[in-house]
Amino acid sequence: MAAPKALILRSPGTNCDVESAHAFELAGATTESLHIRRLLEQPDRVDDFQILCLPGGFSYGDDISAGRVLGNEVRLHLADACRRFKDAGKLVLGICNGFQVLMKTGLLDIDDDQGPQATLTLNDSGHYEARWVRAAAVPGQCVFLQGLSDLDLPIAHAEGKFVARDQDAFDALQAAGRLVIRYTEPCGASPATYPANPNGSVGDVAGICDTTGRVFGLMPHPERFVDRTQHPRWTRGGVEEGAGLKIFENAVGYFR
Repeated sequence: MAAPKALILRSPGTNCDVESAHAFELAGATTESLHIRRLLEQPDRVDDFQILCLPGGFSYGDDISAGRVLGNEVRLHLADACRRFKDAGKLVLGICNGFQVLMKTGLLDIDDDQGPQATLTLNDSGHYEARWVRAAAVPGQCVFLQGLSDLDLPIAHAEGKFVARDQDAFDALQAAGRLVIRYTEPCGASPATYPANPNGSVGDVAGICDTTGRVFGLMPHPERFVDRTQHPRWTRGGVEEGAGLKIFENAVGYFR
C-alpha cells in the first residue's frame, strides 16, 4: 500500500514544520510543506492528502492572540475543504501553536449552542514556559494516542492554559472522552502542580480530541522527541525510542 501523504501547513511565524515533516517521514509517510497562501489559492489541494498537520511556532507572530489569525483564515476561507477532509475519514493533528489554531477553526467540535466549550489562554506564570513534562494518555478513541500511557515530552509556549467555559462544559468534555492527555507529576501522580503542570490548565489538560478521535490537538511537542538522544537524560539509561514518534506512527498506521 502506498505511504499516506501528510500536508504540513505553514504560515508566517511557523517554525516547527521541518521537525514535524521529519517525524512523519520517520513514521513512514510522505510529506509536503505548503504555505497557507498557496492553499488559499487552491483549497482543493487538501484532497490529495490523508493527514493534515498544523505545526508549532508563532503563526503571524501571535500578534492578536496565539493562533487566532491562522485559525480565522482556515475557518473563514477553508471551511468547506477542511470539513470535506474530515468527513472523508482523514486525520488532523495540531501541535502547540497548531493546537491553538485548531481551537479556533471548528474542527475540534468544541462549540455548542452557548459557544465554545473551552479555550487556551495565557499561562498562569505570566511568561513563556519551556521544559520537559510528564503526561498521561487516556486514548479512548483518539487515533494518535493508541498504545500510549505515560510519556515524556517537551513544551514551549506562553498561551497553553486549557480553560473550560464552566464546570458543566468541562464535565461534558470529560464524559465524552475528549480530554485524552493530561500533565502529571514526574512520578505519574495527579493532580499536577507547577511546574509539572506548566501553564495551570484546568484538570491538567494537555490536549483534546474531537468526537471522532481523528482530530487531535496538544500543547507538548511530540516532533521534538522522535529519537532517544533528544531526551535530556538519554545518556543515563532507561530512555527508549522517542515517545513522540509513536503519535506519528499511529497516524500513518491508521491508513495501512
